[in-house]
Amino acid sequence: MHVLILGAAGMIGRKLTARLIADGHLAGGAVERLTLADVVLPPQPAGDAGRIESVVTDLAVPGGAERLVEGQPDVIFHLAAVVSGEAETEFQKGYRVNLDGTRALFEAVRAAHTVSSYQPRLVFTSSIAVYGAPLPNPIPEDFHETPLTSYGTQKAIGELLLADYSRRGFLDGIGIRLPTICIRPGRPNKAASGFFSSILREPLIGQEAVLPVPETVRHWHASPRSAVEFLVRAAELDGREVGPRRTLSMPGLSATVGEQIDALRRVAGERAVRLIRREPDESIMRIVDTWAPALEATRAVRLGFAAESSFDEIIRVHIEDELGGSL
Repeated sequence: MHVLILGAAGMIGRKLTARLIADGHLAGGAVERLTLADVVLPPQPAGDAGRIESVVTDLAVPGGAERLVEGQPDVIFHLAAVVSGEAETEFQKGYRVNLDGTRALFEAVRAAHTVSSYQPRLVFTSSIAVYGAPLPNPIPEDFHETPLTSYGTQKAIGELLLADYSRRGFLDGIGIRLPTICIRPGRPNKAASGFFSSILREPLIGQEAVLPVPETVRHWHASPRSAVEFLVRAAELDGREVGPRRTLSMPGLSATVGEQIDALRRVAGERAVRLIRREPDESIMRIVDTWAPALEATRAVRLGFAAESSFDEIIRVHIEDELGGSL
């Protein structure tokens, strides 16, 4: 089996790569070839040079997507995207990457299908940003998509394209609407949601963190470990069980910022909590106000997806996976 990961240099891409190497199989087949692609060179995992290729590419550049599809990967994970805050401040860049690049990928697959009946499983990472206020709590499975950010709009268009290209038989697509992934390891990125991770990640290692929103803000979360599980499960699903609605809302944990901080206090103590500095930011608050506080994920749960049930658990996952198992 040949697996292609787009956005492989990112945090989730790296973790997915490590998972596939460790497992050695996916969807019942041995992973014999792995192509890692991004706009920067993805790290080359040690000891697997024979079956792993890392390439630099831009899906929105003419010919970029076609070159990646030439090898006809059996499974394509499309993780590449400009994140929410950056897509809002850099309008053209957001549409170029999140929409034009996605359409170019789908078109490259369609062209290959026309020649050889090629039909890969394509896992597309969408977002809960496809929904817009006013939002019920929780958001039901059949709630309309009315995004109020450019990022959410780009992802909603991607969902529609995925469903149509799947309906036409060009690809076998599964979309997953990811919760906000928390706690993200590494350095902060330009995502408006980054503070959800930083107010836990930095205090856990004795550093200050900035909280730009009130503690009453409620949001939908899952850990990086769960995100990788979502991707693997999506690659393995029987598309007939999903039906024509090809995108699934992933399960998660609904929690307020205050509940996050309470969990930090229980796990790491008051000293860690005192490292959180309140600095209100109206621009971030305007974006966060449009986001989902909780989702019904009954379809995904029925199909075998699962996430954490408490923020204590999310913090412990971070400690186990990123901090060597202890503070």
